[in-house]
Amino acid sequence: MSASITVVLVDDDALVRTGLRLILGGAPDIEVVGEAGDGRAGVDLVTELAPDVVLMDIRMPRLDGLAATAELLAREAPPKVIVLTTFDTDDMVVEALRIGANGFLLKSTHPERLVESVRAVAAGEPRLSPSVTQQLIAQVAGAPRPDQCGTEQRREHALARLDSLTDREREVALAIGQGWSNAQIAARLYMGVPTVKAHVSRVLDKLGAGNRTQIALLVHDAGLTGETPTDPT
Repeated sequence: MSASITVVLVDDDALVRTGLRLILGGAPDIEVVGEAGDGRAGVDLVTELAPDVVLMDIRMPRLDGLAATAELLAREAPPKVIVLTTFDTDDMVVEALRIGANGFLLKSTHPERLVESVRAVAAGEPRLSPSVTQQLIAQVAGAPRPDQCGTEQRREHALARLDSLTDREREVALAIGQGWSNAQIAARLYMGVPTVKAHVSRVLDKLGAGNRTQIALLVHDAGLTGETPTDPT
């Protein structure tokens, strides 16, 4: 029998922690090993327990979830971190994904999807709901920014990084930018799932990205979110 996926909950709302514990506790392969009510206590608890996955709220006292996530991910052997948020338009969620969080979930996520996401992230496949990914990227793309010069420089930098990819790898990157899962990419671009995984690994390596969410944000920065991937063959 395989070992359980160990999880630490970090949220300043005791009711939220209770709900998450009850949901995850119903899964035979997941064990909630600890809870913390603020970011600093969460970092300390993760140091003590070394869980596989951390569910991290963003807005908390002492140390917010963004700073706590950055501190955890800077470690030599970091846990997988899933950011929790009430609203998918929270700009701090975008920043959390940029610094390498393995995904984010709305607190209203259906219990089955929550359990599935924890399993996927623990297995090394960062996951965001495609619909949530698209909403997030659309919100960011539609928000006017005062630093237009900086935005243009970011776009040019993103395009230059994407130019390092082969045609096929670029299609995979664009598909990730659309929020497609590996299975969806395989079906729509006529590849086997193992081939997709190999392409994703190469894209991550070439772009210096920590996970597929960072690829999606790079596609957004390049202004290519609305470009639909097509089979180049």
